[in-house]
Amino acid sequence: YFLELNPRLQVEHPVTEGITGVNLPATQLQIAMGIPLANIPDIRRFFGLDPQDTGSIDFMTTDYPPIQYHVLAARITAENPDEGLKPTSGKINSIRFMSSGDCWGYFSVGLNGGIHEFADSQFGHVFARGKNREESRK
Repeated sequence: YFLELNPRLQVEHPVTEGITGVNLPATQLQIAMGIPLANIPDIRRFFGLDPQDTGSIDFMTTDYPPIQYHVLAARITAENPDEGLKPTSGKINSIRFMSSGDCWGYFSVGLNGGIHEFADSQFGHVFARGKNREESRK
């Protein structure tokens, strides 16, 4: 199941990647290079086919494999709850986050540790994968 159908990637594309195992930026580049979708290794793996093979895939009749994972995404923002979650700026002294195989994150913080007053309040994402929603939440 591709959750994104527009020609650009959404910031939450790791949710789709965590569910399907398909590297979306790499797949987009391979399509742009003219590689047929059926010949892209991640797509073949998704359908349970040999990634090195180049046989055709009838995408209209081939069933999707059952979903094995659930992925949660959390946006990390700099907002002031005392002011109705108004975006706020300031200095971040430290971010201590250790990614693992099933929990990963990324953060956009300036070199001086600040969030610019005119920037979007969102400065990071955390993604977690599990066999179901409860497992991914933990």
